[in-house]
Formats: sequence, C-alpha cells, structure tokens
Amino acid sequence: MPVQPSPGRPSSVPAPAAPRPSALAPPAVPPFVPLANPVRDYAWGSTTAIPALTGTPPTGAPQAELWMGAHPSAPSLLDTGRGPRPLDRLIADAPAELLGPDTVRRFGPRLPFLFKVLAADRALSLQVHPTRAQAEAGWDAEESRGVPADAPERVFKDRDHKPELICALGDFEALCGFRPAGATAALFDRLAVPPLAPWAAALRDRPAAEVLPALLRHVLADARPGPADLAAVTAALHRTAAEGGPFAEACAGYARAAGDYPGDPGLIAALLLNHVRLRAGEALALDAGVPHAYLRGVGVELMANSDNVLRCGLTAKHIDVDGLLAVTAFRTGEPPVLTAHAPEGNGAATGDRTATGIGIGIGIEEQFPSPAAEFRLSMLRPTAAPARIDLADAPQILLCTAGRARLRTPAGHALDLPRGRSAYLRPGTDPVHLTGPGAELFRATVGD
Repeated sequence: MPVQPSPGRPSSVPAPAAPRPSALAPPAVPPFVPLANPVRDYAWGSTTAIPALTGTPPTGAPQAELWMGAHPSAPSLLDTGRGPRPLDRLIADAPAELLGPDTVRRFGPRLPFLFKVLAADRALSLQVHPTRAQAEAGWDAEESRGVPADAPERVFKDRDHKPELICALGDFEALCGFRPAGATAALFDRLAVPPLAPWAAALRDRPAAEVLPALLRHVLADARPGPADLAAVTAALHRTAAEGGPFAEACAGYARAAGDYPGDPGLIAALLLNHVRLRAGEALALDAGVPHAYLRGVGVELMANSDNVLRCGLTAKHIDVDGLLAVTAFRTGEPPVLTAHAPEGNGAATGDRTATGIGIGIGIEEQFPSPAAEFRLSMLRPTAAPARIDLADAPQILLCTAGRARLRTPAGHALDLPRGRSAYLRPGTDPVHLTGPGAELFRATVGD
C-alpha cells in the first residue's frame, strides 16, 4: 500500500514509518525480576539435591549445576513484560540499565560474574584456571591456529580468567592446592606402593616447585601408570583409610575418586592435593593456577564469567599437559577455609536498618573475602523488620536457600522468594526492602 502524503507535507517526502516492534526501546525493567535458571546435567551431578532445593520433581538424570547469570551458553531467563528473554540479550540491548554505568565502565557491557548451585555426587575433574594474561595469550594462539571453538582439544573458550569462590550448603568435600611437600612424602611412605617411593624421596631432597611439575608430566604423559599400579595405589588407599591415623580421611576421599574414575592416571595427581572438608557456611577461594576438584556435596559457587579450564586428571576429556604445566602455580601449603563476617564500617542509619557503605540491612549481611574484582558473595539472614537494600550502581542476584523472603519497594512492587528461587536486582535509585524471618539468602554482586 503506497504511503499517503500528510497534510502540508510535499508528496515527494514519505511520512515516517511506524517503528517496528524490534526497533522499540527495551522496556523499563522493574527493580527486581524473578529468574528462570537452566540446569546443567553433567554426569557427576546429584539426581536429587537441586530438585530438593528448587522443589521440582527429580528427572532421574544427574542435575549438576543450576546457573544464574548471563553466560551465553546457558543464560537465565527474565520476563520484563514481553515474555521470557535471555539475560545476556537483555543486557546487550540495555547494558547501562541492567548493569549500571560503573559496571559497564569497569567490565564492559556484560555481567562480570556467574552464580551457581553445584551438586556433586561424583568427583569433578582435577582442574586449573589461567590468569587473564594466560587466557588472552592462549585464546589468541588457538585462534591463530584455527582451532574450532567446539573442538575437543580446544582449551581456551574466552580471553578471561576464572577465579572462584564456593560456599558449602552442608558437608562438602574437595581437593585444593598442593599439600606441603613433607606431608605428601609421608603419605607416599604410608601407602607403601613401590612406584611412589622415588617421588617421596625427591619431595624430601629437592624443591617442590621442581619435583611437582616433573611428577605431573611423568604420570600424565611420559610414563602413565598402568592398571596394575593404579589398582595397587587404590588398594593402599582403602587400607590406609581403614587403619585410621592422620591420612585416613584424605585416603577415603582419594579412594572414592578412584572408584569414580577407575584406571585414571590423574589419581596420582590427586594425591598431591590437600583434602578439605567444609561445613555449611564455610568456603574456599580458588585463584588462578591453583589445582582443585570438588568430590562430594552441595554448595553455592560464584566466579568470573569465564569457561577456561585446563584439566589434569579424573576426566575423559582432553588434557593439554604442556598448557597445564604452564598455568599451574606450584606453591605448597594448606588452603585457608573462609567464613563470612560483617563488613567493616557497618553502622546504623536513621529510619530503615541499613549498613553504611554497602547498602544492606544492618546485622543481616555477612561477606566472604573476595578473591576477585568481578564478584562478591554475601550471606543474608533477614528478619521481620524491613532491611533496606540500596540498588546503587551494580547488578545483584539473590538466591534463597532456606525459608521464604520477600522483596518490596516503597512504590508497592513486591516479590516472594521461597527456597530455591532467585531474583535479578538491577542498579537503580529506588530502595528495596527485604524481610523474611528464618530465611537465608546468598547475594552475588560486583566486587569493590
């Protein structure tokens, strides 16, 4: 149908066309919006833990991770009035509104963190994450060689680092960082398996930073242990666990990992790492270069929004031994177990119960030390008295892990968060009030 001229407009100039729906500005996003979150079905996952948290029926298949965020491979969905849309696309359409100008300035137009619930019934692969400089160099090298993004041998999926923080929701078992060399030598002596004896002597006589990379290369590439040697090590682990003593609990964990991945030479690499058991509310921070694996349990995990992993055992996936040794930090020592504490400078404010400088209700927030600028994790325990959350200039995700919480604005916008549900809080000027006696929430936001 031809365009009709408007009164007083020359017929040679068409009237402006009505804007297409796709060209319309994105709708104004409420201060908080519930999230619909994808579940990743990795083989090591629990069949029951995430369904129990979210109140959904088990499918019978492993449900390993519940992702809350804007990672392009599995973004959360938000409904801002036009039906559910992926969070990464909403952010691409309106980064300043969804992230805040300061977050965009610091990290670009993307959510800098990824928030997860992790539920492990089997051991995850032993792994290490690169620094940002290592990730940039690795990405550029694989791009220049034309390695396809979905190739099994592709290591670097992006150009960013991946620091992590995991907080246990119950009993949680992990391997983290290289054990002090003398203690590993003593463990090898206790196991009394001949292939380990020369390495026990080396760990006593030479620097750990020299022995550990040689040992990893030996078992992962040069002289991979055969089925008989691995069976002997596994039997020794079961024996040592049953005998009791200082290595009993660790050996029980290593033995379970050996059962999860029978015949995997990464078992020897696992023996080099500290065995850590966390209780509910305790956390581990994993920085670049630190080898680690989660063995059993449920926790909330917060990390930089990256997918760069170099594996070093307990896996059927590709292991780039040279790349692994290049990014691994061969430091020894016991990893610190973290607990949350009230932020410094917490002080009362007039009117609503607030905390000075952090924008959360007084007495209801405890923060974990953050290993990275991209994220910060807090635990919230609201009460019946409204606690004020100032939205400030950073995005936030709230996850309720116990009880039921309620969010409300002075304008009357409200949202209930029962156990297992989460919400995205955009930056803004309107305060949000949080209540929920008996509830427990975790808050993910951008670090300082």
